[in-house]
Parts: sequence; structure tokens; C-alpha cells
Amino acid sequence: MNINFELYKVFYEVANAGSISKGAENLMISQPAVSQSIQTLENELGGKLFVRTPKGVILTNEGKELFSYIKDGMTYFINGTNKFMSLKSLESGVLNIGASASISENYLMPYLGEYRRLYPNVKISIVNDLTDNLLKELRNGNLDIVIASINNGVKDLKVEFICDLHDIFVSSKKDRLDNLNGILLQKRPSVTRNNFDKYVEDNNIEFDCKMEIVSHRLLINFIENGFGIGLVTKEFIKKKLGVSLFEVETKYKVPTRKLSYAIKDDVYPTFTTKKFIELLKKGDF
Repeated sequence: MNINFELYKVFYEVANAGSISKGAENLMISQPAVSQSIQTLENELGGKLFVRTPKGVILTNEGKELFSYIKDGMTYFINGTNKFMSLKSLESGVLNIGASASISENYLMPYLGEYRRLYPNVKISIVNDLTDNLLKELRNGNLDIVIASINNGVKDLKVEFICDLHDIFVSSKKDRLDNLNGILLQKRPSVTRNNFDKYVEDNNIEFDCKMEIVSHRLLINFIENGFGIGLVTKEFIKKKLGVSLFEVETKYKVPTRKLSYAIKDDVYPTFTTKKFIELLKKGDF
């Protein structure tokens, strides 16, 4: 038996309203179209569903039986449709982001602010951790998106490039760096530090770290307060460059990193995630 869902939808609305005219109004179709749909359904089922009265229509015994079976399903369908449209318009929903603390604080903040302005009813959850741990949470379905310096060799995730990140040496004053003795670095296993360690190892460069700082933000504070020359990510200090921090002259050029976002390759992204990706691709704020 082929079931025409639209006929049952018309039946539900008329039964619920107790009136063909009211049912037609709710469905935003003409009364003749509603009457025709009811007649078609009655012909398919082989029985009367309604009895017309001066005040409207009432269900027959057979109609009451049918209505008792479909009313819960139609309610779920209507609620589900309304919820879907609510999510589509981002009147509700959740966005679960994974990123390092330094990326969250120094790169994502303006994007998050703009996202909150555009979609104030979406709940945002941010998890800060090491990249490998975040990607694991993404694979497990606990995160919607991860923003990090991600290896292109990741095969089971969709990875898209956002921008280049440049790690540079800066000081609280105009200076130059002739050797890597007495520099300030972020503690391992930060991505910035890993990138630096690989650079000096690949090029057989000796260095001496005067201070190891746990976070990128704290490292910036130490450099600003004159503790020495340190390695930071240029894109994270754009507003401070030339004001409280100055890029130093040096022959040492740490390789550029790539900032990317990752989402699950086998799952269609949520509306909340798609809109956030659109902001990331839009560029600077």
C-alpha cells in the first residue's frame, strides 16, 4: 500500500481543528483542496472519516481510531520540523570547538565575538587541549570542529587551510638577535615550541633557553616587561607589534606553520558549524 503522507497531514489538521475551513487555514491551502484530500483518503481507506455538522466536522468511530494512531506521530513530525527550522536559522543549537588556549585567546576571540553577535542563542563550548587529544575528541563525536596546526596526512578527517602562522622573535624594544642564547620560549609540548625544536634540530643550531613559559599569553607578558627576546606567533600579536613588542633583526627564520580547521569527513556538519566555518573563511575582524 502506497501511503500519501500529505493526505494524512490534511486529515490530522482537520481532525485537530474540528473544521475544514480552519484546517485549510492552518495548512494555507484552499477549502476545496482540503475537501478533495479528505475524500481521496476516504476512498483509499474505504470508509468515512468525518461527519459534517452545522458547526464543522466530527470524526466517525473509524476516524477516531485512525486519529488515535497518527496524532502522536504527527506531533513528533511537526515538532521535529520546527526544531530543524530553528536550528537552520540558528535560533538554537550548540557549537563545540576544540583549540589550544593560545589560538582561542589570540586568534579565535574576534571570530567568536562576531559569531555571538550574529547568533546569540547558540551555546558555544570551547575545549582547550593538545591537538592530538582534540582530534581524538572530534573523531569520538564530542567536538564539531578543531582549529589547530594540523598535519595534512590526517586521512579520516576533512582538513581545510585557514591561514599561515609565522613564529617570530620579538622584544620589548628594537633589538637584534645574533645567537639563540638566553631566549624565552613556550614550554613543550606547544605547537610553537615543537616547530622551533624541529627547526634547530634540522639545522644543527645550538640554543640556550633562559625561561620556559607555560602559556603563549604569559610568554608575551614576560617579553613586554623586558625579560628578554622570545619566540611568539606574529598573527597573535598584531595589535602589539610596533607598540609594546618589536620584531627583532635576526638570521634565524623559523618555518611557517599552517592553521587549519578539521571536521569529521563522514558526518554532515551542523548548521552551527557551517556558519562558524563561513566566518573563518571570511577573514580578519
